[in-house]
Amino acid sequence: MKLGAFSLSLAVSNIEASKLFYQKLGFEVIGGDQTQHWLILRNGEHTIGLFQGMFEGNIMTFNPGWDKDCKTLESFTDIRELLTEFEGQGVDIIQQSMNGESGPASFSVKDPDGNAILIDQHV
Repeated sequence: MKLGAFSLSLAVSNIEASKLFYQKLGFEVIGGDQTQHWLILRNGEHTIGLFQGMFEGNIMTFNPGWDKDCKTLESFTDIRELLTEFEGQGVDIIQQSMNGESGPASFSVKDPDGNAILIDQHV
């Protein structure tokens, strides 16, 4: 099972302050729209998202179909197959947004300690 690119989505209270803090740690803004209260930052192979007012708590995010540079992979496990496999293993799906037989979709789970995990396919 391949989950795709990994990033950590951080719920922040002040996106400007958070951006400046992470820039001091060597992160660079590579995407997003600060006027919409979200940014994507990278330091080497490490990617974080800053999200102000969009969700509660931090979320581990996996993107099937993408490599670490958000480039589409030639071959990958489609999110629908991942959902079926998770359900078959008894993983409780807490949210899902599936449209059609292919393309963008998402679902969320929580680990035993309540940590949120988002599986979010863009391709």
